[in-house]
Amino acid sequence: MSKYVATAIKMYSGKDYSNSLLEIDQIYLQNDTGAWYKKEAIHDYVKQNPGQVVVNSIYGPTVIPCVSQYGQKYVKSSPNNSQNDNLLSLPRK
Repeated sequence: MSKYVATAIKMYSGKDYSNSLLEIDQIYLQNDTGAWYKKEAIHDYVKQNPGQVVVNSIYGPTVIPCVSQYGQKYVKSSPNNSQNDNLLSLPRK
């Protein structure tokens, strides 16, 4: 199975400049083709398929599932030496 690469994000309406992972609505995943997916769907996928979604390139950090204190499903990238989460550094559409 080849990995999916997260290459762009869409924030919730009115949250275009937010730096909160909880404000991401959709993430564009590329493989042989590409499509937008809700962050909750990606959460469920990476929970079942760890390491199969990465950020920005096939060598990028992996996407990991998280749940907020209020039960909201979201995803973040595995920690590395970047200041902000790598997902928030992707182009915003």
